[in-house]
Amino acid sequence: MNLSVIIRNRNEERHIGYAIQSVIDFCGDDVEIIIVDNDSTDESLRIVNTFDFLDITRVNIDKNEYSPGRSLNIGVKESSNDYTMILSAHCEITNFDFNKVKTFLDGEVGAVWGKQIPIWDGKKISRRYMWSNFKDESSVNYYSESEKRYFFHNAFSMFKRQHLIEFPFDERLSGKEDRYWANDQIKKGFNIFYDFEQEVKHHYTPNGATWKGTA
Repeated sequence: MNLSVIIRNRNEERHIGYAIQSVIDFCGDDVEIIIVDNDSTDESLRIVNTFDFLDITRVNIDKNEYSPGRSLNIGVKESSNDYTMILSAHCEITNFDFNKVKTFLDGEVGAVWGKQIPIWDGKKISRRYMWSNFKDESSVNYYSESEKRYFFHNAFSMFKRQHLIEFPFDERLSGKEDRYWANDQIKKGFNIFYDFEQEVKHHYTPNGATWKGTA
């Protein structure tokens, strides 16, 4: 499959194995995976190493040099395929159609992002706060009334690699790099497509920025 999957990792031992296995389930075992690690001290890298039959590249970023955008940009540069998926280490793919996504990306679309189901200790919770933006219908350039800007979330998102080389994420930002990137893309005339049929479970993590205001 002409796809590279970038997974950022920082002490994600609880979920990263599920994330990688879900990639195999929907993309096959010939997919390229880039693990961008931020000085993990738990068992997550040992778990990654158990998938030794996969094409996995590990890159480390010192925690003092880390930013969300920088880690993603490094992952893109390390990748070798024409299409890129960014997947959170605590997300588990439940539906993914690469050929459908590829059709969108081959058009005037800068990125495709999928639906996320919030999972709290195994339980699906109501989609409030940030989660309310993950609708049950697809849309182009979705505008979030709660955030007062175009919405995009890169915990489960797809791109053409060359597009991310040309338009990288802002490495100066400490968060929301995905929203700023998408809003800039729309200003440049590219569409950001939300496809609710592409779906992941997004598992709760105590320190995850996505969950702030939810717990």
